[in-house]
Formats: sequence, C-alpha cells, structure tokens
Amino acid sequence: MKIAYFDCVAGASGDMILASLVDAGLALDELKHELAKLHLANYDIQARRVTKKGLAGSQVTVLVGGHHHHEKRSLRNIREIIEKSDLGESVKVKALHIFTRLAEAEAQVHDIGVDEVHFHEVGAMDAIIDVVGSVAGIAALGIGKVYCSALNLGSGTVECAHGRLPVPAPATAKLIQGKPVYSDGTEAELLTPTGAAILTTVSSEFGPIPPMTVDEIGYGAGTGDFAIPNLLRVLIGQSQARAQDYVFEQVAVVETNIDDMNPQIYDYLIQRVLEKGALDVFVVPTLMKKNRPGNLLTVICSRAEVEEFSDFLMKETTSLGVRWRVDNRIRADRHIREIETKYGLVRIKIAQAGEKTINMAPEYEDCKRLALEQGIPLKEVMEEARAAALRLPVE
Repeated sequence: MKIAYFDCVAGASGDMILASLVDAGLALDELKHELAKLHLANYDIQARRVTKKGLAGSQVTVLVGGHHHHEKRSLRNIREIIEKSDLGESVKVKALHIFTRLAEAEAQVHDIGVDEVHFHEVGAMDAIIDVVGSVAGIAALGIGKVYCSALNLGSGTVECAHGRLPVPAPATAKLIQGKPVYSDGTEAELLTPTGAAILTTVSSEFGPIPPMTVDEIGYGAGTGDFAIPNLLRVLIGQSQARAQDYVFEQVAVVETNIDDMNPQIYDYLIQRVLEKGALDVFVVPTLMKKNRPGNLLTVICSRAEVEEFSDFLMKETTSLGVRWRVDNRIRADRHIREIETKYGLVRIKIAQAGEKTINMAPEYEDCKRLALEQGIPLKEVMEEARAAALRLPVE
C-alpha cells in the first residue's frame, strides 16, 4: 500500500500541507484540474521554490484578484460549494468532515451554534483551496493511508480576528485533543486550526515513522521565518506489508535504581503499579556504585501517565529520583475470548497479526483456580485450555 508520513517538526498549516504534496510530486496542473471542480472563479494558485534556513521547499499561494482574500464564510456556504462541485465522492466527504470539525471546534470555544460560526481566516478562499486541495492531492497521488508525527504547537500568542490568543489557539486545542503534541519553545503559532483539522482528520495514526520504503520526499514551506526551518516534510512510499499487520505506538518508560529498600516492598509496588493501569512493570537485579547490589525498577505506561507514576515511585520507594523517556513499541493486536473446557471456563489471550493468529495463552489465574478447586495438575488445565482454543473457529 502507498502511504504518506507527515513530519511536523515545524508544525503545519493548510498551505504547508498542500505545498508539501506539490513538492513531493503532485503536479500543479493536476491540482488545478481537481480544484476547478469546485466551480470557483477569480482566483489563481501559484507554487514557487523557496529556502528556509538553507533548506529548499515549495510554497503554495492562493491569489484572488491579485491579492490574498479573507472573505468570511459560514459552514453552510462551504458545504454548498463542496456538495455542488464535481469532486469525487470520497474527496467531498473528507473535505466536508474537515470543515465540520473546524466549525464544531469554533462553536464549542465561543459557546455558539455550529450554524452561527463564521470562519474568518479558515473560511477564506485560500483555506477552501488548502483543505480541498490537500484531500484531492492525497487521493491523486494514490496514497492509501496517512500517518503523522507528534504535532509541534509553538508557543506564545497569536493575533487573530478575536484578538490576541494563546498558542495553541482555542480551536486548535480542541482539534488536537487525544493526539500527541509538544512545543519546542518557538514563539509562534506553528500549528494552525486548518492544519490541525486536516492532519487530525486524514491521519490514521500518530507517532514514529512506520516501516516503509521511501520513494518521494516533499517539503512545504510556511510564510514565517523562525529559528528552525519552517518546513513541513512529507515522506511518501510503500508500506512494508508484514510490519503493517502490527500496531506501532509510543510508550513512556519510567525507571529508577534502588539499593536500600526492604525487598518485601517490591511485591506491593508491582501490584499497585499494575492496579493503577501501567502497561508493564519489572525489576532487574543490577550492580550499583560502590559495588552494592541493587535493582532497576521499570514501569511502562502511556506518556500522559508519566507524572502520576513518577510521583508514585518517589513516594512509595526509597528512590531520590526517577528517569523517563519515550520508546517506540511494536505489538500484535490482542483480545480475550472465554472458552469452555472440561475443567471449566478459561479466558484465552489471543494475539493476531492482521487476520492471522500468531499466539494464544490461557489466563494463568483461571487455570490456577480450576487446578486448586479440582485437585488436578496445573499443566493439565493449561494444556486442555490451549487445545480447546485451537479447536475454536477464528472470529
């Protein structure tokens, strides 16, 4: 499958997304042909080569009557334009979904109805071109799935139609809920509402670059100049089919070295950490300074839980400090099925890669309970459970 990965080290805006696709091989004539299906008049779209901090990329500009156009439009106006167009049905649906999400975000921020929203900046002709052009461009390049990095937001404040607002702008903040974000300290609005709406709508997954063979690379330039190159990079190529069957995600690793704690406490710690929702926890014996034996206690959790688990470890152990980092993780999809065996009901954990089952394991606690209740060897219960699981049809 042909996939694209947007690398948002300098954030993203609608024109940067469109420009990155043009730089990666989307022909300007083909883009104009698709945009002509909107039946909008008196505008032109231009692309030129620029450099940002010595790195070259493409910059796309929409001109109306020889100048930038910032007409106010409502969601109803935009919906009529797109629905009456000759765009492909999938492009229409995706573009309308992007603008609907923008309208809903603005409506929530200002506590008004969706139909009362007037988009100001994002309702302008250039934003319609950016949204529709990006969606149509992804389709024209034959991209089947879109991935995206964590989103660099920038910092400080931004001037807009409502006055001076904090970065990220309130509508942007709504749109990025549930997505991985960060700020590198650049004092500017790096991620715009339009950019956020496009990427959070078209992207299937956020995180590190997925396994792929890169065929094309494009750089879309923004209008501002910062300490970092103001470029959005897109990598386009073929996914690696085997790896595509697995889940790629980022997890946080919180760890600390301990050499002066009562070892009885580890049982309590591990139980509490798992009860609090950690993905995993383990203890590894190690040799510390002054040749003292100690333990490396490691907790794997989501990035949102780093502070919670760090605080827990500082309070519940003798450690004076913890370390944490973000790691990439590849895992199989997994689910639990309950099966009836001749000894009783047992839960089975099943791991899958795509449609193929690659592993299955009976739940230890279920097997242990049945073995104790019936006075039979634990290994017999586990073997019977596995055999029963193999006989089940695949769901």
